[in-house]
Amino acid sequence: MQISDLPYPDPGVPDARSGPRFLLWLGRGQLGGQLKSLCWGMLHFGGVAGLPYAVGLGIDAVVDREANRLLLVGGLLVLIGVAISVGDAMLHRTAVTNWITAAARVQQLLARKTAELGSALTRRVAAGEVVAVSTGDVEKIGWFVEAVSRFLAAVFSIVLVCVGLMFYAPELGVVVAVGVPVVALASLPLLPRATRRADIQREKAGKATELASDTVAGLRVLRGIGGEELFLGRYREASQEVRKAAVRSARMWALISAIQVVLPGLLLITVVWYGASLALDGRIAVGELVAAFSAVATLLYPLRHFEEIAMAYSFSRPSAQRAARVLSLTRTDAAERPEQAGPVQEPAAGGDLYDPRTGLLAPAGRFTAVVCGDPDLAGRLAERLGGHAMEEQDADPDGDAGRSGDGERDQERERDRGPAAKDGPSVLLGGVALDDLELAAARRLVLVQDKDPVLLSGTLRELFDVPASGAVDSDAALAAAQCADVLDALLQSAPDGVDDPMDARITERGRSLSGGQRQRLALARSLVTDPEVLVLDEPTSAVDSHTEARIADGIAGLRAGRTTVVLASSPLLLDRAERVVLIADGTVAAVGTHRELLHREPLYRAVVTRETDEEQRLAGLGMTELEEALTEIEESA
Repeated sequence: MQISDLPYPDPGVPDARSGPRFLLWLGRGQLGGQLKSLCWGMLHFGGVAGLPYAVGLGIDAVVDREANRLLLVGGLLVLIGVAISVGDAMLHRTAVTNWITAAARVQQLLARKTAELGSALTRRVAAGEVVAVSTGDVEKIGWFVEAVSRFLAAVFSIVLVCVGLMFYAPELGVVVAVGVPVVALASLPLLPRATRRADIQREKAGKATELASDTVAGLRVLRGIGGEELFLGRYREASQEVRKAAVRSARMWALISAIQVVLPGLLLITVVWYGASLALDGRIAVGELVAAFSAVATLLYPLRHFEEIAMAYSFSRPSAQRAARVLSLTRTDAAERPEQAGPVQEPAAGGDLYDPRTGLLAPAGRFTAVVCGDPDLAGRLAERLGGHAMEEQDADPDGDAGRSGDGERDQERERDRGPAAKDGPSVLLGGVALDDLELAAARRLVLVQDKDPVLLSGTLRELFDVPASGAVDSDAALAAAQCADVLDALLQSAPDGVDDPMDARITERGRSLSGGQRQRLALARSLVTDPEVLVLDEPTSAVDSHTEARIADGIAGLRAGRTTVVLASSPLLLDRAERVVLIADGTVAAVGTHRELLHREPLYRAVVTRETDEEQRLAGLGMTELEEALTEIEESA
């Protein structure tokens, strides 16, 4: 794979069980590039290793006054110089190619996973962590992939120098052969501590990035409530913790670097002292002493790659673990179900939407409203109805945790998820499990709009350029979503020469619009797609009651004859629904119209009208009992 061939036609299926397994999978996917880099590295480091021997032969030729041999040594030095130069240039080229292609593969995998999970991704992983993985972590993973071939080539040159000295100058060769492994492995006991400190630094940096990303995303709201300084103070504290952790980590790596300088220096002094004594005794020639000295001096260069590979692995392992954690998330728990004998046929049009886990039934062609007392439960139910319910695989069977405390957070999250989050059968559309369908088919049949939809930057026309049936045009959708004032606002803020509001530009995430305006534009976009089943999670939570009533009428009119499910607790929306379902404790508790449930279901009335327990008790009393209760309340007051 060359850089010009990117992106990958298919980045493959990663081994996301742990960070080291993911790194190994990346390495296996680049065997060709790694072998090329290794060969060029062996040429480069082989030339570096051979240079001292050529110098030694040249000195011996000068001492022996052999001009022809000196000429041959000169030619050998030229060849070695060419090998070093060409090998170094090509090693750098192939290594950087490995880095970029590995980073590109990881980014493609992350982009594919993001597209697969959609808005459900940020419910399981913080948005800041996703940003950190796709930027800084990708670079560190690519660094390790790139450093492997250089390290192996450096090991080859070190072995070549030691073996060569054993034959060229056996007395000094023994000293070098014993001393070099000691120098190379001396910092090994310090690596676990350095790795732990690097992990702590990366963890704190990731939290600071998450905090910064979330703060920027909600900056408009924070300014509105006066909380900007509070979150700014929190970020200052988080950044100071990152600085302290980085200093502690740098101290350990500085110690390792010092060892990599001091010990080779001591080895060099030992070789010179011992070699000089051997030369004075006439046991070795001057050329052999110079060759041994030069060989040990050149070893300082390949020995630095031991430190580099240690640092690259220490920094890339937690990065790979975070990437593996994101990549291990799945759209459904399909991995735990038996494989299908063949491809699953799409359901016929006009089928009911049924959730066996909760017992929720949305009849085909009808407007169904769902009331949940828990907003988080409503959000998870909306994901599930769209076939996006997500189960997390075990991303760390070997205990290689990417961040401390994840296990406790996962346990707390599992407790908070409630009965509706337990393993269970898939949602059925027309009797066909959505989890068994291809993702594209499931999304074409069922569209889910969550309570916080995202608007990308671009023109309004580009916003509505989405896959659609063609039965609903943008004008009808905008009218149903009551977007007339939004169009006027966009046209007023548009530059001169823009007369059509569809050509007006929307800023990133629609930040120039109010929450209600963004919500209505997103609703219009969903209506344009005209899916067979449309699931809306609190589509009018940020608009006023008058606009909400008109939007409810618009949705009911535009979606007539199409299956629509709205998760809401607004009486205005519920009153327009043909069928209302109450979800309590993760299962269906009551079914009827809005007015029927208000009269016969106290729990429904409490959720919709926000009645307190005391108000519910008083509402169930007779006139005499009510007077007695009011007297008691007055006396107690």
